[in-house]
Amino acid sequence: MRTERKLTRRPDRVFARLDREPERPAHIDVPRMSRHRVVLFSATLAFYLAIVWAVVTTSWLVRLDWQVMFFRPYQQWSGIHWFVDYYVVLGQRGPTAVMVAAWLGWRSWRQHTVRPLLTLGASLLLLNITVGAAKYGMGRLGPHYATIIGSNEMGLGGDIFPSGHTANAVVTWGILAYLASTPRARRWLSAISAVTSLGVGMATVYLGTHWLSDVLLGWAAGLLILLALPWCEPFIARTEDALFDLRDRWRARRGRTAPAPIPVTPVALKPLTAPAERTTPAREPVSSAHSPRTPVHRTPSPHAARSERPPVTPAGNRRPPHPERVPRGAAPAARPVTGG
Repeated sequence: MRTERKLTRRPDRVFARLDREPERPAHIDVPRMSRHRVVLFSATLAFYLAIVWAVVTTSWLVRLDWQVMFFRPYQQWSGIHWFVDYYVVLGQRGPTAVMVAAWLGWRSWRQHTVRPLLTLGASLLLLNITVGAAKYGMGRLGPHYATIIGSNEMGLGGDIFPSGHTANAVVTWGILAYLASTPRARRWLSAISAVTSLGVGMATVYLGTHWLSDVLLGWAAGLLILLALPWCEPFIARTEDALFDLRDRWRARRGRTAPAPIPVTPVALKPLTAPAERTTPAREPVSSAHSPRTPVHRTPSPHAARSERPPVTPAGNRRPPHPERVPRGAAPAARPVTGG
Protein backbone atom coordinates (compact mmCIF):
# COMPACT_ATOMS: atom_id res chain seq x y z
CA MET A 1 0.00 0.00 0.00
CA ARG A 2 1.38 3.36 -1.01
CA THR A 3 1.49 5.99 1.65
CA GLU A 4 1.90 9.70 1.00
CA ARG A 5 4.06 11.87 3.14
CA LYS A 6 1.99 14.33 5.09
CA LEU A 7 2.98 17.95 4.75
CA THR A 8 2.94 20.18 7.80
CA ARG A 9 2.67 23.92 8.11
CA ARG A 10 4.66 24.18 11.28
CA PRO A 11 7.39 26.80 10.95
CA ASP A 12 9.65 24.80 13.23
CA ARG A 13 10.10 22.28 10.41
CA VAL A 14 11.89 25.03 8.51
CA PHE A 15 14.34 25.36 11.41
CA ALA A 16 14.59 21.61 12.02
CA ARG A 17 18.04 21.61 10.50
CA LEU A 18 19.07 24.51 12.75
CA ASP A 19 18.06 22.81 16.02
CA ARG A 20 21.55 21.62 16.85
CA GLU A 21 23.02 25.12 16.71
CA PRO A 22 26.62 23.91 16.53
CA GLU A 23 29.63 26.12 16.15
CA ARG A 24 30.57 27.11 12.64
CA PRO A 25 32.95 24.70 10.88
CA ALA A 26 36.58 25.49 11.43
CA HIS A 27 37.28 26.12 7.74
CA ILE A 28 34.64 28.89 7.49
CA ASP A 29 35.99 32.22 8.63
CA VAL A 30 34.19 35.52 8.91
CA PRO A 31 36.00 38.26 6.94
CA ARG A 32 37.27 41.14 9.03
CA MET A 33 38.06 44.70 8.11
CA SER A 34 41.81 44.29 7.73
CA ARG A 35 44.28 47.00 6.80
CA HIS A 36 44.47 45.68 3.25
CA ARG A 37 40.71 45.90 2.91
CA VAL A 38 40.66 49.42 4.33
CA VAL A 39 43.22 50.50 1.73
CA LEU A 40 41.15 48.98 -1.09
CA PHE A 41 38.00 50.61 0.26
CA SER A 42 39.69 54.02 0.38
CA ALA A 43 41.09 53.66 -3.15
CA THR A 44 37.72 52.58 -4.54
CA LEU A 45 35.97 55.47 -2.80
CA ALA A 46 38.48 57.90 -4.31
CA PHE A 47 37.85 56.39 -7.77
CA TYR A 48 34.10 56.73 -7.21
CA LEU A 49 34.38 60.41 -6.33
CA ALA A 50 36.73 61.02 -9.27
CA ILE A 51 34.20 59.58 -11.73
CA VAL A 52 31.42 61.73 -10.29
CA TRP A 53 33.60 64.84 -10.46
CA ALA A 54 34.62 64.09 -14.05
CA VAL A 55 30.99 63.80 -15.16
CA VAL A 56 29.78 66.82 -13.20
CA THR A 57 32.49 69.05 -14.69
CA THR A 58 31.84 67.71 -18.25
CA SER A 59 35.42 66.58 -18.68
CA TRP A 60 37.01 64.27 -21.27
CA LEU A 61 35.01 61.37 -19.82
CA VAL A 62 31.74 62.93 -20.99
CA ARG A 63 33.18 63.42 -24.48
CA LEU A 64 34.19 59.73 -24.48
CA ASP A 65 30.64 58.81 -23.55
CA TRP A 66 29.29 60.65 -26.59
CA GLN A 67 31.86 59.09 -28.92
CA VAL A 68 30.90 55.58 -27.82
CA MET A 69 27.22 56.42 -28.20
CA PHE A 70 27.72 57.69 -31.78
CA PHE A 71 29.72 54.55 -32.59
CA ARG A 72 26.56 52.50 -31.95
CA PRO A 73 28.07 49.11 -31.05
CA TYR A 74 24.73 47.32 -31.44
CA GLN A 75 24.88 48.20 -35.17
CA GLN A 76 28.58 47.46 -35.64
CA TRP A 77 28.27 43.94 -34.18
CA SER A 78 24.65 43.10 -34.76
CA GLY A 79 25.33 39.35 -34.91
CA ILE A 80 25.74 39.07 -31.13
CA HIS A 81 22.71 41.17 -30.29
CA TRP A 82 20.60 38.14 -29.35
CA PHE A 83 23.31 36.82 -27.01
CA VAL A 84 23.76 40.17 -25.26
CA ASP A 85 20.02 40.46 -24.72
CA TYR A 86 20.10 37.23 -22.69
CA TYR A 87 23.45 37.88 -21.05
CA VAL A 88 22.41 41.22 -19.59
CA VAL A 89 19.81 39.38 -17.48
CA LEU A 90 22.71 38.36 -15.21
CA GLY A 91 22.66 41.93 -13.95
CA GLN A 92 18.95 42.25 -13.29
CA ARG A 93 18.17 42.31 -9.59
CA GLY A 94 15.16 39.99 -9.54
CA PRO A 95 16.46 36.89 -11.39
CA THR A 96 19.96 37.09 -9.93
CA ALA A 97 18.69 37.54 -6.37
CA VAL A 98 16.48 34.45 -6.71
CA MET A 99 19.31 32.29 -8.09
CA VAL A 100 21.87 33.38 -5.50
CA ALA A 101 19.33 33.16 -2.64
CA ALA A 102 18.54 29.55 -3.63
CA TRP A 103 22.23 28.63 -3.50
CA LEU A 104 22.84 30.43 -0.21
CA GLY A 105 19.70 28.88 1.25
CA TRP A 106 21.14 25.44 0.56
CA ARG A 107 24.41 26.59 2.15
CA SER A 108 22.50 27.73 5.23
CA TRP A 109 20.77 24.34 5.41
CA ARG A 110 24.04 22.44 5.24
CA GLN A 111 25.97 24.67 7.64
CA HIS A 112 23.12 25.07 10.19
CA THR A 113 23.29 28.86 10.09
CA VAL A 114 21.35 31.68 8.46
CA ARG A 115 24.40 33.92 8.05
CA PRO A 116 24.66 33.49 4.23
CA LEU A 117 21.08 34.65 3.70
CA LEU A 118 21.46 37.51 6.17
CA THR A 119 24.65 38.63 4.42
CA LEU A 120 22.89 38.62 1.07
CA GLY A 121 20.02 40.63 2.52
CA ALA A 122 22.41 43.18 4.06
CA SER A 123 24.30 43.62 0.78
CA LEU A 124 21.11 44.10 -1.25
CA LEU A 125 19.84 46.59 1.31
CA LEU A 126 23.04 48.61 1.06
CA LEU A 127 22.85 48.39 -2.73
CA ASN A 128 19.32 49.76 -2.86
CA ILE A 129 20.11 52.59 -0.47
CA THR A 130 23.42 53.80 -1.90
CA VAL A 131 22.87 53.23 -5.62
CA GLY A 132 19.25 54.34 -5.49
CA ALA A 133 20.13 57.53 -3.68
CA ALA A 134 22.90 58.31 -6.19
CA LYS A 135 20.63 57.62 -9.16
CA TYR A 136 17.83 59.93 -8.10
CA GLY A 137 20.20 62.47 -6.55
CA MET A 138 22.16 63.13 -9.76
CA GLY A 139 19.26 62.57 -12.17
CA ARG A 140 21.27 61.84 -15.32
CA LEU A 141 19.52 60.93 -18.58
CA GLY A 142 20.54 57.90 -20.61
CA PRO A 143 21.94 57.88 -24.18
CA HIS A 144 18.52 57.23 -25.75
CA TYR A 145 17.05 60.30 -24.02
CA ALA A 146 19.96 62.77 -24.40
CA THR A 147 18.98 66.27 -25.46
CA ILE A 148 22.18 68.30 -25.95
CA ILE A 149 25.23 66.84 -27.66
CA GLY A 150 28.31 67.05 -25.46
CA SER A 151 26.44 67.78 -22.21
CA ASN A 152 26.58 65.60 -19.15
CA GLU A 153 22.74 65.40 -18.97
CA MET A 154 22.81 65.76 -15.18
CA GLY A 155 19.89 66.93 -13.04
CA LEU A 156 17.24 66.23 -15.68
CA GLY A 157 15.26 63.58 -13.80
CA GLY A 158 17.03 60.50 -15.09
CA ASP A 159 18.04 57.42 -13.08
CA ILE A 160 20.93 55.72 -14.90
CA PHE A 161 24.02 57.09 -13.10
CA PRO A 162 25.50 54.82 -11.75
CA SER A 163 24.55 51.68 -13.68
CA GLY A 164 22.25 49.55 -11.54
CA HIS A 165 22.82 46.42 -13.67
CA THR A 166 26.58 46.68 -13.21
CA ALA A 167 26.47 47.36 -9.47
CA ASN A 168 23.96 44.57 -8.95
CA ALA A 169 26.13 42.10 -10.87
CA VAL A 170 29.18 43.04 -8.77
CA VAL A 171 27.32 42.62 -5.48
CA THR A 172 25.17 39.58 -6.28
CA TRP A 173 27.89 37.43 -7.80
CA GLY A 174 30.62 38.85 -5.58
CA ILE A 175 28.76 37.78 -2.45
CA LEU A 176 29.48 34.17 -3.43
CA ALA A 177 33.22 34.89 -3.28
CA TYR A 178 32.77 36.80 -0.02
CA LEU A 179 31.09 33.77 1.61
CA ALA A 180 33.45 31.17 0.14
CA SER A 181 34.69 28.53 2.58
CA THR A 182 38.29 28.20 1.37
CA PRO A 183 40.85 30.66 -0.05
CA ARG A 184 41.01 28.70 -3.31
CA ALA A 185 37.25 28.88 -3.79
CA ARG A 186 37.34 32.59 -2.92
CA ARG A 187 39.94 33.26 -5.62
CA TRP A 188 38.04 31.34 -8.29
CA LEU A 189 34.70 32.89 -7.41
CA SER A 190 36.23 36.36 -7.30
CA ALA A 191 37.57 35.92 -10.83
CA ILE A 192 34.26 34.54 -12.11
CA SER A 193 32.22 37.32 -10.52
CA ALA A 194 34.62 39.98 -11.88
CA VAL A 195 34.34 38.65 -15.43
CA THR A 196 30.54 38.36 -15.13
CA SER A 197 30.08 41.90 -13.85
CA LEU A 198 32.50 43.25 -16.46
CA GLY A 199 30.50 41.53 -19.20
CA VAL A 200 27.20 42.86 -17.85
CA GLY A 201 28.55 46.42 -17.79
CA MET A 202 29.83 46.23 -21.33
CA ALA A 203 26.54 44.66 -22.45
CA THR A 204 24.64 47.74 -21.27
CA VAL A 205 27.04 49.97 -23.22
CA TYR A 206 26.60 47.75 -26.28
CA LEU A 207 22.81 48.02 -26.07
CA GLY A 208 22.99 51.80 -25.61
CA THR A 209 21.13 51.85 -22.30
CA HIS A 210 24.07 53.33 -20.30
CA TRP A 211 26.97 55.66 -20.80
CA LEU A 212 30.46 54.29 -20.31
CA SER A 213 30.88 56.46 -17.20
CA ASP A 214 27.71 54.90 -15.76
CA VAL A 215 29.33 51.48 -15.96
CA LEU A 216 32.57 52.68 -14.36
CA LEU A 217 30.64 54.20 -11.46
CA GLY A 218 28.52 51.03 -11.14
CA TRP A 219 31.62 48.88 -10.75
CA ALA A 220 32.96 51.19 -8.06
CA ALA A 221 29.60 51.30 -6.23
CA GLY A 222 29.28 47.50 -6.11
CA LEU A 223 32.88 47.03 -4.99
CA LEU A 224 32.42 49.54 -2.17
CA ILE A 225 29.51 47.48 -0.81
CA LEU A 226 31.51 44.23 -0.88
CA LEU A 227 34.48 45.87 0.83
CA ALA A 228 32.27 47.40 3.54
CA LEU A 229 30.48 44.13 4.43
CA PRO A 230 32.89 43.21 7.31
CA TRP A 231 31.63 46.31 9.13
CA CYS A 232 28.16 44.75 8.99
CA GLU A 233 29.23 41.37 10.43
CA PRO A 234 28.47 42.27 14.10
CA PHE A 235 24.99 43.40 13.10
CA ILE A 236 24.50 40.18 11.10
CA ALA A 237 25.60 38.06 14.09
CA ARG A 238 23.22 39.87 16.45
CA THR A 239 20.37 39.44 13.98
CA GLU A 240 21.07 35.73 13.73
CA ASP A 241 21.05 35.36 17.53
CA ALA A 242 17.80 37.34 17.73
CA LEU A 243 16.17 35.03 15.17
CA PHE A 244 17.14 31.93 17.15
CA ASP A 245 15.93 33.53 20.40
CA LEU A 246 12.64 34.41 18.77
CA ARG A 247 12.26 30.86 17.56
CA ASP A 248 12.98 29.47 21.04
CA ARG A 249 10.42 31.80 22.65
CA TRP A 250 7.83 30.85 20.07
CA ARG A 251 8.39 27.17 20.74
CA ALA A 252 8.22 27.72 24.50
CA ARG A 253 4.93 29.60 24.07
CA ARG A 254 3.54 26.75 22.01
CA GLY A 255 4.60 24.30 24.69
CA ARG A 256 2.73 26.26 27.42
CA THR A 257 -0.44 26.49 25.39
CA ALA A 258 -0.46 22.83 24.50
CA PRO A 259 -3.61 20.88 25.58
CA ALA A 260 -3.35 19.44 29.05
CA PRO A 261 -3.36 15.65 29.40
CA ILE A 262 -6.53 13.83 30.47
CA PRO A 263 -6.68 13.79 34.29
CA VAL A 264 -6.68 10.39 35.99
CA THR A 265 -9.06 9.97 38.93
CA PRO A 266 -7.04 8.82 41.94
CA VAL A 267 -8.23 5.75 43.85
CA ALA A 268 -8.71 6.23 47.59
CA LEU A 269 -6.64 3.75 49.57
CA LYS A 270 -7.33 2.66 53.13
CA PRO A 271 -4.76 3.87 55.59
CA LEU A 272 -2.45 1.21 56.84
CA THR A 273 -2.10 0.63 60.57
CA ALA A 274 1.23 0.77 62.29
CA PRO A 275 3.08 -2.52 62.74
CA ALA A 276 2.68 -2.31 66.54
CA GLU A 277 -1.08 -1.91 66.29
CA ARG A 278 -1.72 -4.81 63.94
CA THR A 279 -3.74 -7.65 65.43
CA THR A 280 -3.53 -11.21 64.28
CA PRO A 281 -6.96 -12.57 63.42
CA ALA A 282 -8.02 -15.57 65.44
CA ARG A 283 -8.12 -18.83 63.54
CA GLU A 284 -11.20 -20.98 63.56
CA PRO A 285 -10.84 -24.33 65.33
CA VAL A 286 -10.24 -27.20 62.98
CA SER A 287 -12.13 -30.39 63.62
CA SER A 288 -10.33 -33.64 64.06
CA ALA A 289 -11.89 -35.01 60.90
CA HIS A 290 -10.15 -32.39 58.84
CA SER A 291 -6.95 -32.18 60.84
CA PRO A 292 -3.90 -31.60 58.73
CA ARG A 293 -1.75 -34.60 58.00
CA THR A 294 1.63 -34.76 59.63
CA PRO A 295 4.34 -34.68 56.99
CA VAL A 296 6.35 -37.87 56.75
CA HIS A 297 10.10 -37.57 56.37
CA ARG A 298 11.95 -40.53 54.97
CA THR A 299 15.34 -41.47 56.30
CA PRO A 300 18.06 -41.68 53.72
CA SER A 301 18.78 -45.20 52.59
CA PRO A 302 21.64 -46.73 50.61
CA HIS A 303 21.27 -46.96 46.86
CA ALA A 304 19.58 -50.14 45.67
CA ALA A 305 19.66 -51.80 42.30
CA ARG A 306 16.68 -51.40 39.99
CA SER A 307 15.86 -55.12 40.30
CA GLU A 308 15.61 -54.82 44.07
CA ARG A 309 13.27 -51.80 44.00
CA PRO A 310 9.61 -52.65 44.48
CA PRO A 311 7.25 -51.15 41.95
CA VAL A 312 5.52 -48.15 43.39
CA THR A 313 2.17 -46.90 42.22
CA PRO A 314 -0.09 -44.16 43.50
CA ALA A 315 -2.06 -46.85 45.32
CA GLY A 316 1.01 -48.11 47.17
CA ASN A 317 3.31 -51.07 46.99
CA ARG A 318 2.09 -54.07 44.95
CA ARG A 319 4.38 -56.57 46.60
CA PRO A 320 2.56 -58.41 49.48
CA PRO A 321 4.13 -58.27 52.90
CA HIS A 322 6.42 -61.16 53.77
CA PRO A 323 6.62 -62.25 57.37
CA GLU A 324 10.26 -63.24 57.10
CA ARG A 325 11.34 -60.07 55.28
CA VAL A 326 13.56 -57.92 57.35
CA PRO A 327 13.52 -54.21 56.88
CA ARG A 328 16.57 -52.85 55.18
CA GLY A 329 19.16 -51.65 57.63
CA ALA A 330 17.90 -53.73 60.59
CA ALA A 331 19.95 -56.60 62.11
CA PRO A 332 18.63 -60.06 61.18
CA ALA A 333 17.09 -62.09 64.00
CA ALA A 334 18.90 -65.18 65.29
CA ARG A 335 17.66 -68.47 63.86
CA PRO A 336 16.53 -71.21 66.38
CA VAL A 337 18.96 -74.01 66.85
CA THR A 338 17.56 -77.52 66.41
CA GLY A 339 18.82 -80.81 67.81
CA GLY A 340 20.28 -81.78 71.08
